[in-house]
Amino acid sequence: MTKMMPSLVMIAVTATLMGCTQAEAQDPKVTINKNPYPSTYQVLPRQKTILKNATVLTGVGEKLLNADVVMLDGKIIAVGQNLAEDGASVVDATGKWLTPGIIDVHSHLGVYPSPHAESHEDGNEMTNPNTAEVWSEHSVWPQDPGFNRAREGGITTLQILPGSANLIGGRGVTLKNVPSETMQGMKFPQAPYGLKMACGENPKGLYGSRNQQPMTRMGNMAGYRQAFIEATEYKRAWDKYEADYNAGKNVQAPKRDLMLDTLKGVLEGEILIHNHCYKAEEMAMMIDLGKEFNYHSGTFHHAIEAYKIADKLAENGNCAAMWPDWWGFKMEAYDMVLENVAIVDSVKNSCAVVHSDSSVTIQRLNQESAKIMHSANANGFDYKEEHAISWITSNAAKSLGIADKTGSLEVGKNADVVMWNQNPFSVYAKAEQVFIDGAKVFDANDERYQAQSDFLLGQQ
Repeated sequence: MTKMMPSLVMIAVTATLMGCTQAEAQDPKVTINKNPYPSTYQVLPRQKTILKNATVLTGVGEKLLNADVVMLDGKIIAVGQNLAEDGASVVDATGKWLTPGIIDVHSHLGVYPSPHAESHEDGNEMTNPNTAEVWSEHSVWPQDPGFNRAREGGITTLQILPGSANLIGGRGVTLKNVPSETMQGMKFPQAPYGLKMACGENPKGLYGSRNQQPMTRMGNMAGYRQAFIEATEYKRAWDKYEADYNAGKNVQAPKRDLMLDTLKGVLEGEILIHNHCYKAEEMAMMIDLGKEFNYHSGTFHHAIEAYKIADKLAENGNCAAMWPDWWGFKMEAYDMVLENVAIVDSVKNSCAVVHSDSSVTIQRLNQESAKIMHSANANGFDYKEEHAISWITSNAAKSLGIADKTGSLEVGKNADVVMWNQNPFSVYAKAEQVFIDGAKVFDANDERYQAQSDFLLGQQ
């Protein structure tokens, strides 16, 4: 009888044991809830409504005379002339103008509310150059009377951003401008988060005065790069965990980090960049920063020198959110031209936006746009109302990643509509009625639709 060699016996026994041993059981999979504070927004009471015989600016380049807009179940179901709908509430809009609801992409309402008291200063977490872990929605005070004043100016949607003290200031949140007791009751369903970043003087001035980095613009750039290097490694760790777990391995999840969660969301294209940035060369660097780390550099806010790189912005798909005539209040805001918005807008595939960054200016973004149109046309441009309205409607919606839902009077879009008493680009224009998702939220002639903050009740 032939004897097996001891080594062969061991191999056989080992193989037998391995064949009988099952794979190690997996621990429960670790997942990150990307929306732990979801919208609880509920549409206000509404009915089928038809606005008749108005001048309609659709927000996408059309001006329709003696036209009608029909709203049903929160959506626009028809735009045209001589429309009729059985059972609809008819609003005679003869002599009025209709536009999409106005969108402000840069607001601090609720985080810097009125009254302006130190205890209400909740918009800037000035404790570290990178505070990507903070979310502006956790500072929003929905009783801010500014929301009501903005609604009276036709504002139906607005993005609430952290301030610009830090290189990376935290997440912004997009809200529907409806009366609500909670922030979540205003939160725009399915709108992507934004991430507030800031170039230039603000971060380097604040932290330089504390004798810490950044003290210079090169320190700023180093800070952004370091943050996204760490975010890249964090994403790689979570991607590996996902792949290994899906392959049946029992692996330990990476340690959770709130700051890196947000930056990972940027790298994955789920969180949009909104960058306070004035100077042309800094905007160009931020575009290249996005290319270095494979994310899109998003919307540049204020963008005083955007006219210098208008072609680069259009080529890269960047929106620029600008003022008509704010300039000169610091060195990086000095090199301004009043045709800034018009020059940016004149380039093919551009995305020019008009924003407020002000609790007062937000009440008249229509007039801010009118100033731009007047100044541009006085200097050789030929802008008309049907195009200029896009700066505060469809282009703004594109900047916020909600253009598929709002920003234009098109069939299937949310019925966010403003009825003006006259041409909205007139200094005498007033919003007479405002609808959000087809529900009337403001009526200048009906006190039932003139919401007041609970905070103001009983105040003298």
